[in-house]
Amino acid sequence: MIINTLLMSGLLAVPVQQPSRGSGPGADSSALVSVTEAQAQAVERGLEWLAKSQEPNGAWVARIGYKLNEGFNITENDKPHLGVTALAGMAFLAGGHLPGRGRYGDHVDRALDFVLTCQSEDGFLFHAGSRMYDHAFATLFLAEIVGMTHREDVQKVLQKAVDFIVRSQNKDGGWRYEPYQRESDMSIVVCQVIALRAARNIGIKVPKSTIDLAARYVVDSAVTAEYNAQQGIWGSNPLGTFRYQRDQYSRTSFPLTAAGVTALHGLGIYSDELIHKGLEYLAGEHARFNSRPDNRRGHYFFWYGHYYAVQAMYTAGAPYWEPYFENLRNTLIDMQQPDGSWRNDIGPGPALGTAMAVLTLEIPYRLLPIFQR
Repeated sequence: MIINTLLMSGLLAVPVQQPSRGSGPGADSSALVSVTEAQAQAVERGLEWLAKSQEPNGAWVARIGYKLNEGFNITENDKPHLGVTALAGMAFLAGGHLPGRGRYGDHVDRALDFVLTCQSEDGFLFHAGSRMYDHAFATLFLAEIVGMTHREDVQKVLQKAVDFIVRSQNKDGGWRYEPYQRESDMSIVVCQVIALRAARNIGIKVPKSTIDLAARYVVDSAVTAEYNAQQGIWGSNPLGTFRYQRDQYSRTSFPLTAAGVTALHGLGIYSDELIHKGLEYLAGEHARFNSRPDNRRGHYFFWYGHYYAVQAMYTAGAPYWEPYFENLRNTLIDMQQPDGSWRNDIGPGPALGTAMAVLTLEIPYRLLPIFQR
């Protein structure tokens, strides 16, 4: 606990070893990233803001809605938000705060209590018009709680949530905004995959057929050399990117490619050529992605993109991780507001921006099970 206290106060810089590319989750001791004092202070200020903005029922209120082109259609305003609450809870976990333990242990307890009240009889984690994104983030939060505390009551809820993800997978291997839909898209698939990976890591049963189907969907969503050769006729999706949907005409982007690479890692694939090409694209594109005007105001594409890109780069290690993270860390510290929050002008709001920024900055702490190799 002394190390955690020093880390959170910014007085201790902890070197983080990264794996070499192509070696799976092994380590390359030549690639080290330290937690800087400015980074630790930004995390602590973000956690303080989250703690102050938590509702008595344990939730964080936000705008509830869905992506509409590059905008955000609001269906409920200032309501308890299941997905944001799960992400905020994970931000505390990733900082070393467990239910009932640590400075923010009570905040984690209350967030957990709220999430546990959101499960329906069929296992769906749902609140105030939330979608499969929120179910996946809530499932991931529960998996991390079980992994860190071994609570049997939470494990029972987690198993039902995992079973719901398994049942709602469609025949193509994917998932969509609402459960049991025939269509799929990468932004939803990666959420479910990471939740399933976290659950499998702690011994929750996930059928191999579910994983195999999801892997096929993700692989089929990649822009390959053969497909790219035909782009002179069809379009200009860059080689190495991942598409929103499997359809060859579907768009690609930095966030979708980060999602595709992270999904493959979550499915246990580390050295595939698709991953290498995806990482090359992310490494070359992230500076331009950061410079988009909307991203400086915390557009949900920005948070979504880096939430998965930081996981992809971290798992890949050298030569991708260090330059990417050091650039992103500087960007996030510069974006933090005077009150300790981060903006999310287009999307659910500052609780989402702050939770995702803090989680991103905490990945080198290696305290959250899903962030460990």
